[in-house]
Amino acid sequence: MSDAKTVSCDVLVIGSGPAGHAAAVTAAAACQRVIVVEDSRTVGGACIERGTIPSKTLRETAVAFSSFRRRTGGVFDVSFDDGTTLRSLMTRLDDVVGSLRHLREGQLGVEGVTWIHGRASFVAPHEVEVRRVAGPRQRVRAETIVVATGSTPRAPRGVPIDHEFVYDSDSLLSIPYLPETLIVIGAGVIAAEYASVFATLGVKVTMIDKGERPLAWCDAEITATFVRAFEATGSRFVGNAAIKEVRFDGASTVSVELESGEVFHAEKAVYAMGRVANLSGLGLDKAGLAPNARGVLEVDERFRTRVPHVLAVGDVIGPPSLASTSAEQGRRAIRAWLGLEQGPPLDRIPAAVYTIPELATVGMTESEARAKLGGAVVGRADFSALSRGTIAGLEHGLLKLVAGPDGHRLVGVQIVGEGAAELIHVGQMAMAGGLPVDTFVEHVFNYPTLAEGYRVAALDLMRARALAAPGAATVAAE
Repeated sequence: MSDAKTVSCDVLVIGSGPAGHAAAVTAAAACQRVIVVEDSRTVGGACIERGTIPSKTLRETAVAFSSFRRRTGGVFDVSFDDGTTLRSLMTRLDDVVGSLRHLREGQLGVEGVTWIHGRASFVAPHEVEVRRVAGPRQRVRAETIVVATGSTPRAPRGVPIDHEFVYDSDSLLSIPYLPETLIVIGAGVIAAEYASVFATLGVKVTMIDKGERPLAWCDAEITATFVRAFEATGSRFVGNAAIKEVRFDGASTVSVELESGEVFHAEKAVYAMGRVANLSGLGLDKAGLAPNARGVLEVDERFRTRVPHVLAVGDVIGPPSLASTSAEQGRRAIRAWLGLEQGPPLDRIPAAVYTIPELATVGMTESEARAKLGGAVVGRADFSALSRGTIAGLEHGLLKLVAGPDGHRLVGVQIVGEGAAELIHVGQMAMAGGLPVDTFVEHVFNYPTLAEGYRVAALDLMRARALAAPGAATVAAE
């Protein structure tokens, strides 16, 4: 029998990353009594401490370095000294983390959300016990409980992750200096982001994956452009590669041997092939829950688990494991619970991968449109053919518009290149408004801009539409 003090609330959120924070703020804004339990030292969890924010801070340095070198046309010799530390490349990190931590905590405070620093585990379907970092244990009883505990890197047996020579995606940024060579095992979002950032910083990177191409869920033409940009740095992508063994020689070299017999060597390696939902220690059985065979919680379209008052959002329900998507899941879960309208379809939520160059997508890819709609008409704009792209020296960039079989209704946009994560929102708004492709031609874009790529791609799509029209071939022949 526990002597822990019990408090009550309407909504208890376990975890304060993007998904949990959004759920808490949404519930509090609707005048619900909300408590958030977070076991990290700050609101925001791993996203702020060792995930999205630190990695994107390093990326900003890499982008600035690459941009300066490219835009000056080689006039200035820009390079890093031997032994350059990663910490020196992220001098603003403490300020960035502190600012975002203050912002997140401030948002919870303004909405009247109570934050408890500790680890929660179910003791009953509507009740958890919190082992506080400082202070006595406490019980929290809630009408609705949101599980948003995130994920941790997968650590398979046989991979000697020691966080000194072989890292995982959470520990990679603790690497003391920029190595000359790095092996990245995996080709998902995290793997591709880190591989391209280190390659841009001058490290010779070998990215190895069992798949044919990186970021397999993205449009094939878009990922092909990314691979060309990645390999232009002197790095290499090795696909269709089954890994037999990862070993460290005990001195200075990590080796990765493939089933084919090929062996790759590097100073450092990072294993970034998948993540595991943080569900252990939650006492899910006390709530009548259990992970499925994939180790995640199954939910319905309202993000309810099989125990209806327990919601799950973010990494604990599986891919895509993107911060923006997780936050939207948290918001939608609470709005659905409150009986409010959730918003536009989930397929209109954009996704961005912060590789160098960036990738972004919204709606259907070309292959998805052909499979689901029975056809597609596509238009393209190469960044190197845009005036702004030429001025900026952008050799790798592509904006792709996908329309349905009639060639008028926009069903998807895919972009790879500088500013892709920002540019994608133009396409997102066009899709949300139901605007036809011709709209991009009928309106004026600032010149010179990369956004002008929408107009160029739309013109290309209109040409393809005309050629695909009945009788077009006959007219052309005459």
